[in-house]
Amino acid sequence: MTTYSGTHSGTHTYLFGGGEPWVAESWVASDDRVRGGKSQSYLDYSPESKETVRFHGELDITAIGGAGFASQRSPDPQHWDLSSFQGLRLAIKNGDGMKYTLIVKDEILPKRLDGREQSTVSWEYDFPGHRAELDIPWQSLKPTYRGKPKPGAKPLDLANIRRISIMMRSFFGEQEGPFDLELQHIAAATFHK
Repeated sequence: MTTYSGTHSGTHTYLFGGGEPWVAESWVASDDRVRGGKSQSYLDYSPESKETVRFHGELDITAIGGAGFASQRSPDPQHWDLSSFQGLRLAIKNGDGMKYTLIVKDEILPKRLDGREQSTVSWEYDFPGHRAELDIPWQSLKPTYRGKPKPGAKPLDLANIRRISIMMRSFFGEQEGPFDLELQHIAAATFHK
């Protein structure tokens, strides 16, 4: 298991980017192709420098009835203790204005016999893909299970964060086609009024 402390800077700790360089090659695609879809996503360095990464690809909603998703996730295994922070800070350098989702998981189960991942509760936050620095308090993350709200989920275990993902999804046919989001960093943060 990898314990990832990140780089500290005052009231935040960079998890990816910022003081901690992106290692785009380590991120893993998790697209709807595992369910018979045709969407594809990529995470690679921006043309100018390794200080930012581009999350981009094609969201295809024709193959699985108007649904569809394309995502990139942190490499396994990871373990972050973020219990001393109030939430996450996401810095976007450029975007296409489409709606994206940040996903946090505190549980990763062993793969099934067929090699597919077992589903667990995801903690999600939707955001517009515009140039911005977003402060995302823990309480803004909503529990879901297989893309649907999960009322009564046990609280997110902030001392045991196992995965962080960025997703582009159709929101049941609301959006499709090419997408492009340039990220500067993801950090654990303490917010000040």
